[in-house]
Amino acid sequence: MSHYPTVNYLTGAWQATQFPPDTGVEVAFAGRSNSGKSSAINAITGRRALARISKTPGRTQLINFFELAASEKLVDLPGYGFAKVPPSMKRHWHELMVSYFEQRVALRGLILLMDSRHPLKDTDYQMLQWGQERALRCHILLSKADKLSQSEAAKTLREVRGEVQAHATVQLFSATTNRGVDDARRVLDEVLRQKNTPVA
Repeated sequence: MSHYPTVNYLTGAWQATQFPPDTGVEVAFAGRSNSGKSSAINAITGRRALARISKTPGRTQLINFFELAASEKLVDLPGYGFAKVPPSMKRHWHELMVSYFEQRVALRGLILLMDSRHPLKDTDYQMLQWGQERALRCHILLSKADKLSQSEAAKTLREVRGEVQAHATVQLFSATTNRGVDDARRVLDEVLRQKNTPVA
């Protein structure tokens, strides 16, 4: 049985005016277009195709909202940084994400996907900055950890933790082997339970 048995797709927003009602608590998932974000969302929710997986990076062009339970939402943000799309599209994505981070009172957490072989790119730091500005709980999933040896994975984890320790928690993750899936769910649940916590 899925950890989230009643996941429902709510809407995909191309403009800020299309965001669903700003109620409850929501956690946003973000990551570069080749970070494995969709695979991570599917693994964590226990769904094979909740988030679309594409061989072409950058296919997620909307902000997609999913209801995990009453007043609890997961938000799939557009991939960034690697997609081969026109500059006008990238500008639109940037403006849409700025609107999302500035407007959403329900937003309490940010789960940031980074390919464990290529972490902490400039765009990742931008996402962390937005999270810090909103005083969000930020958690980094170092994805595709199965591609690294045990020593390489440990070294990457240590280095990323050292770099962001004041701003985010960090873990290794692999949607292929399910490494770290339970840990990621615990973080997601911790944030979703902040229903009565005042917004910073």
